[in-house]
Amino acid sequence: MIKITTSASTSDLKGIISLQKQNLKSDLSTEEIKEQGFVTVSHTLDDLEKMHLHEKNIIAKDSDNIIAYVLGMTEQSKNDIPRLVEMYESFDHIQYKGKSVADYNYIVVGQVCVDKNYRGQGLFDSCYEAYQDHFKEKFDFAITEIASINLRSMRAHERIGFKTIYTYTDHTNTEWNVVVWDWS
Repeated sequence: MIKITTSASTSDLKGIISLQKQNLKSDLSTEEIKEQGFVTVSHTLDDLEKMHLHEKNIIAKDSDNIIAYVLGMTEQSKNDIPRLVEMYESFDHIQYKGKSVADYNYIVVGQVCVDKNYRGQGLFDSCYEAYQDHFKEKFDFAITEIASINLRSMRAHERIGFKTIYTYTDHTNTEWNVVVWDWS
């Protein structure tokens, strides 16, 4: 039976890493990237443990196996994981509803992933529903970045209610959409 809950143990965090490794863009074929989507960042157990100190993650489990996750990152995570600094600082320059994103109280979706064997069963939506229920009282919105070539992820996030508020191209010539799911 599938259970959606929050991460609670090192075993849960290791399960997130295992699922993440199966879906890294660098390890997928061009066809898989196009049809199934991908995750870009490879987190370490240390990264996830630091993030977990500030906020828990939403996970879906089938027995003891992690089959989906949505990572939650707060601004405190920026100081714990140096490679996040650039993303958080970019939010200072992005406007949303007439003010800087940095002026809001937001949660960053650090990453979302559903096991290939469980896709198409509503798990993405159910995990995000749990994410909203868990965080909406503390945060104005969820924000994340999605590579423009990750069409499956863009469509799924738009279906949930995310809206693109900014697009940019990074130093590797990858185009990114900054998307917000407003809970107000």
